[in-house]
Order: sequence, then C-alpha cells, then structure tokens
Amino acid sequence: MEAYAPVAPVAHVPDDFRSGFVALVGRPNAGKSTLLNACLGNHVAITSPVAQTTRKRLRAVVNRPDCQIVIVDTPGLHKPKDALGKELNKQALAELSDVDVVAMLLDATKRFGTGDAWVASHVAKSRCARLLVVTKADKASQEQVDAQVAAASEQCAFDDVVVTSAVEGYNVDAFLDLVAGYLPFGPRWFPEDMPCDATDEELAAEFVREKVLLNCRDEVPHSVGVLVEDLVWRSQGRCSVTATIFVERESQKGILVGKGGSMIKRIGTEARQDLERLWGARVFLDLQVKVRAAWRRDANQVRRFGYSADE
Repeated sequence: MEAYAPVAPVAHVPDDFRSGFVALVGRPNAGKSTLLNACLGNHVAITSPVAQTTRKRLRAVVNRPDCQIVIVDTPGLHKPKDALGKELNKQALAELSDVDVVAMLLDATKRFGTGDAWVASHVAKSRCARLLVVTKADKASQEQVDAQVAAASEQCAFDDVVVTSAVEGYNVDAFLDLVAGYLPFGPRWFPEDMPCDATDEELAAEFVREKVLLNCRDEVPHSVGVLVEDLVWRSQGRCSVTATIFVERESQKGILVGKGGSMIKRIGTEARQDLERLWGARVFLDLQVKVRAAWRRDANQVRRFGYSADE
C-alpha cells in the first residue's frame, strides 16, 4: 500500500458532490486518533494512554455517496521539551492553514486549562470552519460537558459544537455530517479503496511503536523510535518486515527485550497480528532493539525517524 498524494481528481462525481479536509487538533490524549478510527471503522491510527502517541500526520479517507471526507490526524499540541516536541507542534499547527475544517477536540473529563486555551487561540486564527468536538462523553457528566463547551467558547467563536464518544460510537456519524456540510463542492481526490495515505513501512513502524507503548513501563515509551529497515512483499500474499526499535539507554533496551526475550516477542506478536488484519496477508516480522542516546534532542535524528514537520 503506497502513499497517495491528491494531485488530480480520480473519478467523475455529480455536481453536488462535496470533498475536502478536516484537521483534528487538540491537546495530547484528547481522543483524536480514536475518533479517526471510529470514523473510518478501522484501526489505522495507533492509540494508547501515553501522551504524544501520534507523531506523524495521518490522512484517512471516509467515502460517502455524496462526499469524500479526508480526516487529518495530528500530534497533540503541548509545551515542547526537546527537538521532537518542537517538530510535533509544527506538524499540528501547519495543518490549520491547509484544510477546509478545523475540529478542536476537548476531553470532557479534564478541566479546561491554559494548554487548551492556547490551542483554542490558534484555532481562532484559522480562516476555515471551526468545530468544537467534546470527546469521551461516556466518561463525563452533563455538567462537565457544559463546562467544557462554555470555557472553550470564551476563547474561540466556533461554528458548531458536537459531543461525542468514539468508543461507544456516539455522535460519530453526527460529526461526519457536520464536517460534510462545511466542505466545498469538488471532486473525489483519493481512490475509494484507499483507507489512509501512510505507506506500508510507516504503518508497520507505527504498529510496532503502539505495542511498545501499551506493554512497557513509563520510562520507555517517550524514548522509543522505530525504523523499518526492509519490507518485501512475496508471493501468495506474504510480507516480510525487518524493523529496529531505538531507545536512549541500555536499561530501556533491557526492558524492551525482557527476560529471555519475552517482551520483544510479545510486542512482535501483537504488532504482526494487527498488520495481518489490516493488510489481509501473512506477515513475518523481525525486530531488534538498539540504543541511540538522546536522539529526541537531535533534530537530525528526529528527521531520520520521519517526525519532521517538513516530511
């Protein structure tokens, strides 16, 4: 599955067909990737309770009879502490000027804070349609939801508000309906059989990293970067993937490998199962772990992992 770029219409559509892009922005763990997966009906964007799970922009395509909605998942906006954090913020903010709709996601279970106000201030500067999406409604009271809407509305004049629970599927279709109403009339930019614009190598690296985030203790996840060294499609629907997981300290490498290789085996098995489900093919996944000290503070290393805003 190679990446696509929207360079020309791919199919004839009716004159009243709508198409365009909606960027999901917000603080880390606001539920952006979870909402994207719910809209798509498939697990293509990795998720975890760890902040900064999303490190790369991902565009997922939702096709409807009357429109094509391209959902842009962005890294969580936060106060950066290193070169990696700065690049992630640049990626997210860059999307505000390149889309038709900006959807600010706000976690209903957390009080509106200075970080949320900072995000809202950037959304307010956007010239496109602005939606407020209150997420995780299944875990919050009506009072919490109302407080979030009131606080956010003081910082930005939103065109519409929708309250959702992606986990329960609540108002996911309503969110898509809202977005569709703000899209311009236009062509179908992406093939209907294309779920997202990530390459096979990018998807493999991300699913490996997701399993690290879900299985390892707190000191490891933020230090992890994954590079796919080789990916080969073979006959009879088989794929061989060789990837390296990089950490910053030897102690982290030991945690990732685990006693007798137990942890790296678990990570590999879980990642392989997800890739087989996504690709509908048998996957052979070979993982190794290496140490690359302080790579997050080195802008050149950050770019090598593909986390640059210019990628």
